Amino acid sequence: MFLDDSLSHIPHPDWLSDGPLTPLVPPFITRLRSQHYADRTVIAYVNCLAHFGFWLKNKGLEQSSISPALIKRFLQHHLPNCHCPAPCRSVGSDMPAALKHLLKCFPQNGISQPTIAEPIARELERFGAYLSNTCGVAPVTRNRRMHDMGAFLSHQFGEQAPVTAQISGEQLEAYISQLGSHLRPASLRTVCNSLRSYLRYRALLGEPTAVLSNALPKIADWRHTALPKVLSDKELSAFLAAFDCTDPMGQRDYAIARCLVDLGLRGQEVTDLTLESIDWHRAVLTINGTKSKRVQKLPLPEFTGEAIAQYLRHGRPQTNNRLLFVRHRAPFGISLSVSAIRNSMNRAFVRCGLRDRYCNTHVLRRTAATRLQQAGTSVKAIADILRHQSLDTVRVYVRVDLDTLRAVALPWPGGQS
Repeated sequence: MFLDDSLSHIPHPDWLSDGPLTPLVPPFITRLRSQHYADRTVIAYVNCLAHFGFWLKNKGLEQSSISPALIKRFLQHHLPNCHCPAPCRSVGSDMPAALKHLLKCFPQNGISQPTIAEPIARELERFGAYLSNTCGVAPVTRNRRMHDMGAFLSHQFGEQAPVTAQISGEQLEAYISQLGSHLRPASLRTVCNSLRSYLRYRALLGEPTAVLSNALPKIADWRHTALPKVLSDKELSAFLAAFDCTDPMGQRDYAIARCLVDLGLRGQEVTDLTLESIDWHRAVLTINGTKSKRVQKLPLPEFTGEAIAQYLRHGRPQTNNRLLFVRHRAPFGISLSVSAIRNSMNRAFVRCGLRDRYCNTHVLRRTAATRLQQAGTSVKAIADILRHQSLDTVRVYVRVDLDTLRAVALPWPGGQS
């Protein structure tokens, strides 16, 4: 017998008490309760779970069959043509959210995915350790490179152990050409970077890989042919005025916006900020979640500090969570995700009428860098503030702005003034 009264509100409790989802119901409800979802939301999600459980049972599927692909099949193919006994919960917005929580109830925070051949998996594990311990790359970058190399090594060797000496430059070119038929240039550059990183790893082990590295094609990069798109002073003022600082969530989002604009923080760096990250006496902000895994201290600008202080005094809900920016709606007690920050900034762009020109949070980081450059800050200082290890990354901000140059250029002799 389940220990939650929410089950007394569903029309078909037998769909959960006698089916493949029976063992998952208690942890499913416990998860929702621990994140402070409202009672009506818990009941709605449990009803969704019952509908999914009934479908699984009718299809003769067991709990081991549940996967993201199976859930996608249920949402896209069954729900639009559902003939299950009424009443059953089929609300489009509730069902995906409920089944997303269901996946979180499985061991290791999800469902195991099909694995590649064991020899290649061991090689990828060693490559991942090299990326983390020697190169110090961020987990997202490490996982991406391991994914790219897993695809290449599986394509090249199947279930056999990978041997670098058996890879030829012609095979690398053929593989990249094959990917070029369906990948965009930016994605293709990422794959090439992953392959180069792997070849550097093998070179450290004493294998000659210079010829293979030279065989990788150079993918044209047209992103830096124009100056980066940034907010003008007028647009920036309109953007910052789009937040309702009388509302707790508005205070939170405004403080986040100031961190992005004034300090050029990345979205992940904002989510990792804690109450201990700020030294109010010295006006210093400590960043722990950088891509390079280095702890960095930045001066806390006055407007940024005021916005954060206002949020802490009047907007932040009571919680035991030590993260600086937290959710104001269920699930409570957890930090904001990067996507939540991105969405809040996009809503601000909509309110100030700039949504057709700007989106995402990176334009705010570029704006911060450009404002530093216009104020006469050196390239090295901009790189330090933005936490870039290479000066090449910030060269885009110091290229000549022809429109600004025309305003100060002397007239050409004999030309029209």
